Amino acid sequence: MINLKEKLKKNEFTIGSWITLGHPSIAEIMARIGFDWLTVDMEHSAITLHPAQQLIQIIDLCGVVPLVRIGENDPVIIKRVMDAGAHGVIVPMVNTKEDALKAVSAAKYPPVGTRGVGLARAQGYGLEFKRYKEWVNKGSIVIVQIEHIKGVENLEEILSVDGVDAFIVGPYDLSGSLGMPGNFTHPSMRNALKRIMNVSKKFKRTAGFHVIPPDAKEINNKIREGYRFISFSLDTLFLGVKCKEEMERIKEQRLKLKL
Repeated sequence: MINLKEKLKKNEFTIGSWITLGHPSIAEIMARIGFDWLTVDMEHSAITLHPAQQLIQIIDLCGVVPLVRIGENDPVIIKRVMDAGAHGVIVPMVNTKEDALKAVSAAKYPPVGTRGVGLARAQGYGLEFKRYKEWVNKGSIVIVQIEHIKGVENLEEILSVDGVDAFIVGPYDLSGSLGMPGNFTHPSMRNALKRIMNVSKKFKRTAGFHVIPPDAKEINNKIREGYRFISFSLDTLFLGVKCKEEMERIKEQRLKLKL
């Protein structure tokens, strides 16, 4: 398993993906493909805590870094997914410095943060609490999601918060906050992304981007733009796009054979 925190610190390239289907086989298949990390999505999916822990276990045991994109910046939710064994969280809609401080505090134990102590999977069910306590404040990962124009405007303050390891752009919601959901080429969206990258370079912080289409060309484009923490599509799109492509080929063949 890679040391994701160290790679983020050094601005080294890593690639992961999003899991929205709460079945263990999905996590196992994707964990064996070669991703550096996988994110269990608890914001835009039907995945609740119990299946999330199962997915975390599988990802972890396959030697891939397990992250969770929580549904909201809530200390209780962060505490519970971290106790379930997530190595870190991706926190949605971080728009202010206060949002970032809240997320970091919820992931860390005192005196760094305010997270309460539980004896769950992360702590070896109580048998490895000392080891976990020594790891969590230095090794756990907090990634803030920049997906609103307010977050873009306040990005300098957000990235000044100790404990924020990186950020990831959510392009759909960012474009939505500009009144044009899904329009990634509008000048306002381009200007927002330009500001994001300028601030990232100024603060020497790892920039992330969720590339939605399952197209490797888009990944290469984002690498050239300077993004290093890249999420490559999601489980449902990998499945749906492949099915659609092959069904279209079958239809074309049937037309040629006049079937």
